[in-house]
Amino acid sequence: MKKRLLEFELVPDGCWKSNLHELLPSAAWDYVKKTVKNKAKGKCMICGKQTAYLDAHEKWCYDIKKGVQKLVDIIAVCKDCHSAIHICRTQLTGNIERAENHYMKVNGCTYAQMRQDMGRANDVNKERNKVSEWILDISLLKSILEEKEND
Repeated sequence: MKKRLLEFELVPDGCWKSNLHELLPSAAWDYVKKTVKNKAKGKCMICGKQTAYLDAHEKWCYDIKKGVQKLVDIIAVCKDCHSAIHICRTQLTGNIERAENHYMKVNGCTYAQMRQDMGRANDVNKERNKVSEWILDISLLKSILEEKEND
C-alpha cells in the first residue's frame, strides 16, 4: 500500500495528555507554534491549502517494545487536515463527514479505501494500547527552543 499524504494518527490511551500544549509553559508552546507556522508560510504542510489559520501538529512515533513515545516533527496543518488526523477526537466533537471527505480528497482515495486505512490505524492503536505506561522523548524540542535562545 502506498503511503498517504494525510494519515489517521490515533493516540494511545496512555498518551492523551502527553502533548506539548499540556507539557510546556505557555510562552514556550507559543514560540514553538509561531516557529512552525512561520516555516509553513501560511500553507498547510499536508494538503497545501493557503490559510491564515494553521494548527501546530505534533508527529509522534511509538516504539512498542521499549514503550517510548518520541516526538519526531511538528508541522503546520489546516483545520481540515487536523480533524482528519485526529479522527477519533473529531468523531466525539462532530463533523466526521467533513473530515472523511477531506481525507479522501487529499489522498485521492475512495470511501472503502479510507475505511480500510481507518481499520489499519485502529489495529495499530490496539497494539499500542497494550503498553500501559509510555516513556516520553521530546528531545527534538531542544533544537527548536535553542533557536529561541539564540534570537
